[in-house]
Amino acid sequence: MIPEDLRYTAEHEWIAGDGVAGPVRVGITHFAQDALGDIVFVQLPDEGTVVEAGESLGEVESTKSVSEIYAPMSGTVVARNDKLASAPEEINADPYGSGWLLEIAPSDPAAVGDLLTAAAYRELTDS
Repeated sequence: MIPEDLRYTAEHEWIAGDGVAGPVRVGITHFAQDALGDIVFVQLPDEGTVVEAGESLGEVESTKSVSEIYAPMSGTVVARNDKLASAPEEINADPYGSGWLLEIAPSDPAAVGDLLTAAAYRELTDS
């Protein structure tokens, strides 16, 4: 399940939006949540945190392991999904919907074009 209207990173994050009309929404992919197993804890940065593309911005802890979440693009965190603090399993249940992680106001909206298309991400996960 790889939605065509999103962009992706090789580290299995997705973004929704173009960064021009407003912030981009960020989450982890179905592939990532499936590999992690049952998610039991999520650590996200506070609103106002400046993040750099490719750098760790938080963690997702599952019954199997702890995995870093990487910023898909540089910018400022403008919202986070606080309901994940009490219901981290939402990421497993709906990774592209109610399991979103945070929103970033990108410092360079054109960087969205540097991310993987759905076809490129599909190729990555199929190999």
